[in-house]
Amino acid sequence: MRIAIETPFEQFRNDIGDVVRLFYGEGAAVTIEEPHDAELVHTHQTEEGTWIEHFALSGSFDGLTMTMRGEAVTDGGLEEKRQLKRLMKRCAYQLFKQATGRQPAWGSLTGIRPTRLYYQQMENGKSREEARAALFDLFDLSKEKIDLLDEIITAQEGLIRRPQNACDLYIGIPFCTTRCAYCSFSSGEIGDGKLVEPYLAALFHEIDQCSRMAQEMGLDIRVGYIGGGTPSSLTTGQLDRLLSHMQRRFGRLEELTVEAGRPDTLDMEKLTMLRSHPVTRISINPQTMNDETLRVIGRAHTAQQTIDTYELARSLGFDDINMDVIAALPGEDYAMFSHTLDIIRSLAPDSLTVHTLAIKRSSKLHEQKYQQQEEDVARMVELGRETAHAMGMQAYYLYRQKYMAQNLENVGYAKKGSICRYNIDNMEETTSVLALGAGGISKCVMRQEEKILRAPNIANIEQYISRVDEMVERKIAAFSEKAAMIRAWKEAASCADQR
Repeated sequence: MRIAIETPFEQFRNDIGDVVRLFYGEGAAVTIEEPHDAELVHTHQTEEGTWIEHFALSGSFDGLTMTMRGEAVTDGGLEEKRQLKRLMKRCAYQLFKQATGRQPAWGSLTGIRPTRLYYQQMENGKSREEARAALFDLFDLSKEKIDLLDEIITAQEGLIRRPQNACDLYIGIPFCTTRCAYCSFSSGEIGDGKLVEPYLAALFHEIDQCSRMAQEMGLDIRVGYIGGGTPSSLTTGQLDRLLSHMQRRFGRLEELTVEAGRPDTLDMEKLTMLRSHPVTRISINPQTMNDETLRVIGRAHTAQQTIDTYELARSLGFDDINMDVIAALPGEDYAMFSHTLDIIRSLAPDSLTVHTLAIKRSSKLHEQKYQQQEEDVARMVELGRETAHAMGMQAYYLYRQKYMAQNLENVGYAKKGSICRYNIDNMEETTSVLALGAGGISKCVMRQEEKILRAPNIANIEQYISRVDEMVERKIAAFSEKAAMIRAWKEAASCADQR
């Protein structure tokens, strides 16, 4: 489907295009040129404090139209832009819903963090029931998705707000033994390992400089996450050195996750080493328990290796293990996904993340022009939820991505006591994150000012190594404003204590 969009707000063209893709998939072409299958014309008026949005769809749709009104916001700032965009997208959504007869599960939402909208309703004084009703009225969410958000809000109670000076730590290891066909992360195959030692030297330098910065700025780091890539693709000695250096600079963290995602990168020696450090949580990720699928997506291990590695980790005393699966992998149907979940249920991990396949533009699947399957995807995702519930887990975080099958979602489930704080902090963006390593994006959360300052590290490994001091300076610049706020907060608290 090729749809030409004409709008007086060129800055919102891509947002309207996102709505089009809700109904026609990521393959839909949004254009301003000939040829096209249909033309979408948008007009905007303001009358007596009211915005009036009108969309007309011509071509093969025989002139369908939709008009929607909303209270005009005229502050000239971010809120005006946000409310105008929201009204336009709702109007376009209703038009395409009429044109196609389809009902997307997430309604008109195209953002990656739907929980934010639930929290916004509650911050505006609404009860949980009123917030649920608002999500349906404003965004046309299905009851199933509202129930899912409700479950997550419940799981996050008491965990969502952290002190102003709280800051999480992320360390990225951008190496993997092989590159998965769906992967778009800034990681490379480890190959002969010639870049690993230079990379670690640069990373250790960044750790040294940023730990000093965190101390000087009063950042309280108690939650950490080592991700990638595949951190366990490092040798036992290299990973041991990293964990030791990290602990020397940041101390013993209350929560520390290490992604040990590939079972073919783990053995008795490496797992024993991990147990010797204050690692509280590991992730052993099968993605699928079907060997043919593992071969197709480029994973150099078998389902049995996943089972054996998981059982070895349990025998060594790991009591908080996560497993990831992906719905709608190439060639997999509902029965094959069900087989994967049956095995995972028998293993009984402490948490389970159910992803929906997303075909990112930098992935091998995109390069191969893989056509995303749509059949049974929603049923697979729902089966993942049912399986998690059957294992005594509840949903505790969620995010969505572009290019995802049926515009669905990724959901993290966990048993009581096994919720990963880093995942909540990162996804809800309520806590700052100090991200070190190639491709890491530090986030300085200024809650009172309602803004987030970002300091991205360059993703290219060689460039990161040669420019690591520049990466440190980016973080100092972003966090200096936060540091001033923390000092003011401490001074205010001190004055209050003296009174």
